[in-house]
Amino acid sequence: MSFSAVVLVVAVVTGGLLAGVFFVCACAVVPGFRRLDDRTFVGAFRAINRAILNAWFLPVFFAAPVAAVLAAVVTGRPLAAAGAVCAVLTFAVTVGANVPLNTALERAEVATDAGRRTARERFERPWARWNLVRTVAAVVALALLALAALAA
Repeated sequence: MSFSAVVLVVAVVTGGLLAGVFFVCACAVVPGFRRLDDRTFVGAFRAINRAILNAWFLPVFFAAPVAAVLAAVVTGRPLAAAGAVCAVLTFAVTVGANVPLNTALERAEVATDAGRRTARERFERPWARWNLVRTVAAVVALALLALAALAA
């Protein structure tokens, strides 16, 4: 197998894993958490935000955009380049929007009902909106990279 083929496979696999995580959040976590009271919502989302920073997720999170860009460079394929743009957008949205919202939720004063309600109001809708953006970007990246790999 050629180096470019290996890079494309890595880009597709890591991109697929990320797209799956973000898709599950959009389809199950966000709708499920809407049903929770403020105390449970804040506690559960904080727990997820802490748990995802692990040795399984973080390497995939960083490898996906790097592998996509590398795939675009080594293959020279327009589909791989478009997939790389979407993979980088996924990363940028996560780092620029979702992570700061996670941090704000973690730091929010939630000792009272009013504090939990305010923290949730500032977090829930923007986080869900940005998660939908990154989900679409990740799925499009995956599709484009897979098409680039099939065109080999």
